[in-house]
Amino acid sequence: MRILGLTKRLLLEQLRDRRTLALLIIAPIFILTLFYLVFQSDEPAARLGAVNLEPSVIDTIEAQNIDVTELHEMDLSQLRHEELDGIAEKVNDKVTLTLLNQNVTVSRKLELVVNQTYQKKAQITVIEDIKAKFKDLTESLNKIPFSPTKNIKLDEPKKTEIETTYLYGDADTTPFDTFAPLLIGFFVFLFVFLLAGMGFLKERMSGTLERMLTTPIRRYEIVLGYVCGFGLMAIIQTTLIVLYAVYVLKLGPSDSIIKVIIINVTVALVALSLGLLLSAFAKSEFQMMQFIPIVIVPQIFLSGIFPLDTLVRWIQWLAYLTPLYYAGDALKAVMYQGLSLSYIISDLIILLGFACLFIVLNIITLKKYRAL
Repeated sequence: MRILGLTKRLLLEQLRDRRTLALLIIAPIFILTLFYLVFQSDEPAARLGAVNLEPSVIDTIEAQNIDVTELHEMDLSQLRHEELDGIAEKVNDKVTLTLLNQNVTVSRKLELVVNQTYQKKAQITVIEDIKAKFKDLTESLNKIPFSPTKNIKLDEPKKTEIETTYLYGDADTTPFDTFAPLLIGFFVFLFVFLLAGMGFLKERMSGTLERMLTTPIRRYEIVLGYVCGFGLMAIIQTTLIVLYAVYVLKLGPSDSIIKVIIINVTVALVALSLGLLLSAFAKSEFQMMQFIPIVIVPQIFLSGIFPLDTLVRWIQWLAYLTPLYYAGDALKAVMYQGLSLSYIISDLIILLGFACLFIVLNIITLKKYRAL
């Protein structure tokens, strides 16, 4: 009976807590749906620019589910703007294939298809040459009674040389190399979010926040004070994560360490302000942890690990509303593409905008504890 009584009490407590009940139902359904949509999405179509390629070669490549755009000249800007995944240019008997290499799977497919197409073309040329020579041989046999083959030679067909270059990375680049920078931003975001959320929740549960609100201190002073206090700890935590990832795990070039720290400190500021905001709605550590699968986990799928252009439209728009999308874009540009901070200034501005928005919402949220 005592066991039944304890079980009844726990169930009633859970049923009375509508917020916990909603998170228990909504969170797994939302995450499961996101998993389904991401992994059921179509394979991204490869896009190749063609400069002076033969029409027969273009037709063969297009038959392999590759979108071919004919260009007048090699234009690498279309690669940098990610309008194409690669450009193949033929000059005389040499083909230069330049790959963007943002998506390693797509790059490998383009390289394989182009090489196989020209190998097949060379084989067809050999067969046609042999047929032509046998035709000449037959005609010679009909005209010359003696030694008809002495002047007939099978010439070696000209082979097309294919040289592959990469705009980013190299031939040894793996898929992990392309999204490893995104993982650094994700872990910085996650751990700073927990640091701020749990810390602020402890301040509330211990009564410290309520006692402060009885003093003349203003709401914005409280929020900025917590941001600065937890911010110093977040900067230390972020710096350690970045140093370990770059120098120990070798997840990025060491010469970009300052840029990576600047980006991740900005990411930490967003996570800090978001953690403070959501902790105001949590009544326990359990509820704070429940925010992770519904607020944090979806962002890892929308940060650029999976190609967004293959997903449904509403998920693409959802990605633009998540801080980790811009964090992933900035980190990938710096750590993988080797770009400078000037190329990602828009990402940093948007991240700072998220931080300012969450700080303002924090100040507004404190009204429910004390109206000033």
